[in-house]
Amino acid sequence: MTTIDVMRIFVPATISFLFGIGMTPFLNHFLYKYKMWKPKAGKIAMDGTPAETFNQLHKATDTGTPRFGGVVVWGSVLLTALLLSVVSTLFPGTFDGLAFISRGQTWVPFAALLVGSLVGLIDDFYEVHGKKGLHLRVRLCVVALIALLCAWWFYSKLGVSSVSVPFSPAPLQLGIWFIPFFILVALFIYAGGVIDGIDGLAGGTFAAIFAAYAGIAFFQDQLDIAALSAAISGGLLAFLWFNIPPARYYLSETGTMGLTMGLTVIAFLTDVLGGGKGITVLPIIGVLLVITVFANIIQILSKKLLHRKIFRIAPLHHHFEAIGWPSYKVTMRYWVVGVLAAIIGMTIALL
Repeated sequence: MTTIDVMRIFVPATISFLFGIGMTPFLNHFLYKYKMWKPKAGKIAMDGTPAETFNQLHKATDTGTPRFGGVVVWGSVLLTALLLSVVSTLFPGTFDGLAFISRGQTWVPFAALLVGSLVGLIDDFYEVHGKKGLHLRVRLCVVALIALLCAWWFYSKLGVSSVSVPFSPAPLQLGIWFIPFFILVALFIYAGGVIDGIDGLAGGTFAAIFAAYAGIAFFQDQLDIAALSAAISGGLLAFLWFNIPPARYYLSETGTMGLTMGLTVIAFLTDVLGGGKGITVLPIIGVLLVITVFANIIQILSKKLLHRKIFRIAPLHHHFEAIGWPSYKVTMRYWVVGVLAAIIGMTIALL
């Protein structure tokens, strides 16, 4: 690896961060001028009943804070990709190495990020106009459809039909079952997007995750994937700058759907296709998303089978709030765990 290779990663991350910081005043003006937040406080639990504990904890902030914060993330990545592509075209031989959108590595994850973000944007639009947003079944179907198309591309065009296995030197051959496995992973990671529930929590969590995959892709010599991941982290840090308490806006569905779809594709790209362990380390690097999903599953099963709740409230980060942790303490401790998990996962991936 050369200094130029390192610059190919840090330059997109820095530009994405600067774009995110630069667009925020304009976005803030628009969001607050047109009151782009939920018109009515209150949340419905997964069983269809009012989430009383959540509503008590967040009744003061559930309205009055705009949604659409995810636009900062994917918007800054999009602008960075466009800028570097134009500069590379205008100055061939000088800046051409900085363009990171390529057919061989980043078309699919970039498209997954943007399509997921646009569908999430529609959901946010419905939310702020007093509607319930896209039904969960609709969003899950959209995620499954995007994942199906990506999985087909991997299987049919890239010839990928296996995944890495923990502590095994040989990948597991799945054949055609690679496609449903891909879809299940995408749905699981998307379900972890509900971690967007406390100021600063989702931004810091996802920034650490994408930074880890930037490192993994870099050492696999998949520099375009590394640059895309780094640019996403840069956009997330810009978002986080304005999302720490008190948040100026929320990541919301336009952020979480796009990020989780992009993360899924990047994890598979850094797996057997890159000669690595991108899928093996996904539960480690994304441990906070995994814990969030399992806590929700445990809570639902407990209420259905035992007729009582294991946690005061799910997702888990709200449980910690309910037992008395200040929200900033929950966020910062999640950040610590997320960074440690990212370091451990990246280390294992590079062994």
